[in-house]
Parts: sequence; structure tokens; C-alpha cells
Amino acid sequence: MIHSRQTSRRSFLKTSAALTAPMIIPATALGRAPGRAAASERLSVGLIGTGKMCSGYHMNTLLGFDDVQITAVCDVDTTRREIARKRVAEKYGAKADTGCDAYNHFRSIIERDDIDAVLIAAPDHWHAIPVIEACQAGKDVYCEKPLTLTVLEAKRCIDAVRKHGRVLQTGSQQRSSVFGPFRKACEFVRSGRIGKIQKVTVGVGGPSKWCDLPEEELEPGLDWDMWLGPAAQRPYNSALSARGGISKPWGQWRQYREYSGGGQTDIGAHHYDIAQWALGMDESGPVEINPPEDPTTGTGVQYIYENGIEMFHGGPSGITFHGTDGTLRIDRGHLSSDPEDATKEPLGEDEVHLYNSPGHHRDWLNAIRDRSRPVADVEIGARSATVCHLGNLAYWHGRSLRWDPKNWNFGDDKEANSWMDYERRDPWQLPKV
Repeated sequence: MIHSRQTSRRSFLKTSAALTAPMIIPATALGRAPGRAAASERLSVGLIGTGKMCSGYHMNTLLGFDDVQITAVCDVDTTRREIARKRVAEKYGAKADTGCDAYNHFRSIIERDDIDAVLIAAPDHWHAIPVIEACQAGKDVYCEKPLTLTVLEAKRCIDAVRKHGRVLQTGSQQRSSVFGPFRKACEFVRSGRIGKIQKVTVGVGGPSKWCDLPEEELEPGLDWDMWLGPAAQRPYNSALSARGGISKPWGQWRQYREYSGGGQTDIGAHHYDIAQWALGMDESGPVEINPPEDPTTGTGVQYIYENGIEMFHGGPSGITFHGTDGTLRIDRGHLSSDPEDATKEPLGEDEVHLYNSPGHHRDWLNAIRDRSRPVADVEIGARSATVCHLGNLAYWHGRSLRWDPKNWNFGDDKEANSWMDYERRDPWQLPKV
């Protein structure tokens, strides 16, 4: 059986990091009956950003674990954070050894010595700064995808995690087989079921645009200046931070460049991530990015990898791999191939078997305990987000780019290198590592 590098690396790190692992022992290892672990054995987690994603998916999952205690929540919206705090208190009830505190500022969580890890589910422009500061404070991190808003932030997050020896799981849940058999699809591709890959298409939404929303009356209880953070000052609009607490539909801030990268970094962060995984590019990326003839169409950008594989933004929803012997398409709830046998025959012992995550949050918690790298480690999340950012830069600026994935820059292209980050509002400059 041929295992991926991820599997062997996890095994190595579990052994080599034994001396630095926190002294947290699962209750089952102590011979106790299944049930809620003692307070001393639970991981204390703080939530930063308690909007729709956090209040649904993340809280539903974490509150179901007996070896985790949510001890603090943070949001710039009073309504959202109080809803989260009350829900945590109601779930734990008399079983909780400590209460759940609610804060307006993320640093109130990061500065607490009794919190082991943080889960960040704020808008994209509020990812990198809390990630880096949490690492500096000795916290492990789960951060929603896309990991960052800019290319520079992506590299800075890698540096922070590695320097401070932290565990970071990116919210690329498709790597844990959420929504479909994505791991299986990658195994089929990497095992050569459709021959040598020549082309990949990724069908997701387009790039974001500059925010042009009109001013509205400010939502009571919302710290609007803090919501904006490093982004440029502008008046409140409910499309950016919904009234009444939980956003319905999903946050429309994703449409605007100040806060996100549009469809390219929303579902794109998931699907480009799977493309990277299937191509074995978790530690690399494309070297050339070309916009379509008309960049304003928001589709058709071309990525070229050093090995000659071309990847295009566009085509059917999901990811389609074109090989010398056939095609394979994977999307949420969909896996198909031509010929059909490419995805019908079980994988053999001598084919590629990738790490099988026990669940995205469980994998993160296990990695915290044994100090290994999770299935969507910081570099994986950073490089997948960077693929999205590179495509957006080609659209926004309407020109080709030469990217150096090893050195994380555009070579001697001074203009392109100036696009790796943006001008931030004080005091929210990107922390140095």
C-alpha cells in the first residue's frame, strides 16, 4: 500500500513531539467509563466570530464532544455573542465547571492563560491578525477558509504557526470527506485511474468587487469600527453585518474586495484545495497565471503548474480532472468518471491511500493532543487560499503573473509584489513574525 506523505509525517510528529505535548490524557486512556471528561482533561476553546457558520456547524460539533469545553465567545455584535454564550451555558448546564464568558474583543480570549485553543470564524479580513496573535500567545487554532484575505497574510500565518510550534487546522472540511467522497477522488487521480493529468477545471463563482453599498442606520449593539478593523472606513450597511444577529442568507460581505475574494475564495477555497490535493501540490502551487481575454467576465483564468498541468477557473460545478485515459469529476454529492470503472473499482493495496480524517474538528483536537499536523495544516490552507488570490489578482489587474511558490513572490515584478497585501487602517497592521 502506498501512503501519502501526510500519513507518514503525522506518525513522525507524534513520536518526535512527545516531550512538548501538553499533559492532557483522554478519560478512556485512564480506564474510566465513557462520558464527560474531567475538567483537567478537557481542552478549553474560545470562539472568535459567532455568526451563522459558528453558531451552526462549529458549535453543533464542539458541543457534542465530551473532552472539550467552550469557555469563551467573542463577537463585535452584542446579539450574536449573547446568543452564543447562552447556548453554551444551556448545553453544559450543571455539568459545566466554569461559565462561558462573552467578549467584544478577540484579544480578551487570546490573552487568557486558561484557554488552550481558539476557533476563528470571523469574516475573511479578520482571519490573519487573530491567527498570528493566537500563535504568539501559545494557542492552537482552527481558522475558517479561506485562511487569509491576501497572499502576504498566507505566508505570515505559516511563519507564525511554525515559529511558535502551534497546530492550525484550516476549515477546508472537504478534506475530511464532508459533503462527498473528496478524499477518494484524490486517491483515484493520484493512483493514475484516468492516466496522466493534463488539465483541471474548477467550477466556482468569480472574483469580488469594491464595496459600493449605501449607508444605512447602524445596527444597535454592533461595534462597527471593530467590524471594519484593518479595512478602510465606510458607513454601515446591513448586507455586511446583518441585523438581528445571525446572517441570513450567508454573509454578503463575501462579494466585496475589502473583506473577501468572492466566489473564488468562498467555494473556491474548498475546490481549489481539492485540486491541489489531487495534484500533489500541497507544498507548492502554479507558476503562471493568465487572465482571460476579457477579465471582466470573471471566468476563464488559467493556472499553469511547473509540470505543465493547466488548471482553468470555469466549467462544470466542482472539479473536473482530464487525464490521458479519461476524466473524473467530483462535486458535493457527486463523483463520476469516464470510463466508469475508474471510480467503481476499489483501491488496491499498491495504490495511493491518503490520510483518512476522523472528522475535521476531531482531527484538529487529536492533532492538538499529539502535536501532529492536521489534515488541513496551515501550509495547505495558505497555499490553497493563495491559488484563489492569484486568480483574483489576474482578474482585477488584467495581466499575466509569474509566481514563485518556493520563495512566495513574483520574482522581480515590483508591481505584482505590491499587490500581495493592502493598505491597512491603524492600529491593525499585520503582525511581524
